[in-house]
Amino acid sequence: MKTYSFENVIAWQKAHQFVLLTYQVTRHFPEEEKFGLTSQFRRAAISIEANIAEGYKKISKADKLRFYNIAQGSLEECRDYHLLSRDLGYLFGNEFDLLHASIEETSKFLNSYCKAISDNVAMKEDPI
Repeated sequence: MKTYSFENVIAWQKAHQFVLLTYQVTRHFPEEEKFGLTSQFRRAAISIEANIAEGYKKISKADKLRFYNIAQGSLEECRDYHLLSRDLGYLFGNEFDLLHASIEETSKFLNSYCKAISDNVAMKEDPI
């Protein structure tokens, strides 16, 4: 019998890639943003994958969807920080485009996963 975990969920994988990219990009943000935008951006990004992981083991559909909805909220928070970072001139080269693509991809898979849970298509053991 194969054992699945949240790591098999594509939405979590995309969120994890987004977190790594967020850390990479915010490394060069100004020092005065260390406890401001940099910290907030990173915390919100981490919240996406952490809530997907936590929701994965919840038994009831309502509990699962509550955690995934929190992840969606954190994703939208990151979308705002992404735009703010651009407008403050903190993103260089193609960093804005890379983050944008990662946000969109994570959002797509997270929304699809939520729909699959709502429609009773995804089960805890399914590697969706």
